[in-house]
Amino acid sequence: MTTQRGKPMSTGQRFVASIEKVAHGGHFIARHEDQVFFVRHAIPGETVEVEVTAPGSSFSRADVIKVIEASPDRITPPCAYAKPGGCGGCDFQHITIGRQRILKADVIREQFKRLAKMEIDIVVEEVGDSLHWRTRVSSATSAQGKLGFYASRTHNVVEVDDCLIAVSEMKFNELSARKWPAHSRVEITSPTSGETSIAIAGSERGSKPRMTQGPAVTQETIDGYPLEVSQQSFWQSHRSAPDTLIDVLLVRVKEGDRVFDLYGGVGLFTAAIINQIGPLGSVDLVESGSTSIADARRNFSTIPNIRVHPGDVAKVLNSLAEVDVVILDPPREGAGKDIVEKIARKRPREIIYVACDPASLARDVSYLSELGFEMKELRAFDLFPMTHHVECVARFEPSQKKKNKVS
Repeated sequence: MTTQRGKPMSTGQRFVASIEKVAHGGHFIARHEDQVFFVRHAIPGETVEVEVTAPGSSFSRADVIKVIEASPDRITPPCAYAKPGGCGGCDFQHITIGRQRILKADVIREQFKRLAKMEIDIVVEEVGDSLHWRTRVSSATSAQGKLGFYASRTHNVVEVDDCLIAVSEMKFNELSARKWPAHSRVEITSPTSGETSIAIAGSERGSKPRMTQGPAVTQETIDGYPLEVSQQSFWQSHRSAPDTLIDVLLVRVKEGDRVFDLYGGVGLFTAAIINQIGPLGSVDLVESGSTSIADARRNFSTIPNIRVHPGDVAKVLNSLAEVDVVILDPPREGAGKDIVEKIARKRPREIIYVACDPASLARDVSYLSELGFEMKELRAFDLFPMTHHVECVARFEPSQKKKNKVS
């Protein structure tokens, strides 16, 4: 198990390593022969034997095959498929739930220190149970037509009998017993309002799903307001996510406020603040997804002070007028400098940024800081238990300090 110093190792080679710290993306850092390894299924402080899974020039990837000195936070995963070579969906099932949240906080702090040049103190808040929380599941089928999920960083389908993070109402164990079309993508939705819906598509990128069970459009209710949500529209996957995020937003929105709801989807946040802003306020909802736009238009067709704008956020922002509060919930890659600059030019009273990736958020925080907006609050929620993902909500106000002028 010895290697020449500096020479990249080969796939399948093994060595003993000490695990240093958690890394963004659900991996853990180890070093061997002056090389850096991103290791799955480890915990900081452990001594483990690892196997190289993907050699690289700047870093390599590896997986734990034997634990020599275990962390006190190591547990037996509740799911039999959460293991090296198994399902790639859950990164942290081998770790106590409390330590999972500590590790996620470590990642957020590291990203803010590295990208935003900020030292922050953050606690990832618990949200409900760690199992049976996911209302939307994207699964795959094997060559034998068995339901499963991809192994980490591969297109290999791991067949499963059940998914323990799926809500109980989905009855995933019953679905797994069925025969499915081979090499397909199976999208399963179990809304809070009722019947499970299933759509099937080919495994190739861009394949259009077709409904095979349940309604194509389901209904969610936000503060008494009904929302139609199509199978292909975005909706928060954790059953408690809407209420959790709305509670953060409502205390910042006032009667009569003019609000931008950017990347607004079918209108989750818009529905939540309708009563708050009242008839004198307004919402401009911007969304690029065609299915979500169609849902949003139906959802708010009878409310004159809610305007739904289809198209790219960066382009639509040019045509929007004054604003008091900006809410944005961009995809994983974040908003980016161009959009952040356009928001800053509007000089809103507050910006509320919902982010599922702490690195993208930290980068955009640095942009906002340079543009004269100060982060006043940052909260993090464990809306993806058993995985490395975490949801953050950051709140900004115009800074009293002199910053770069927004042109």
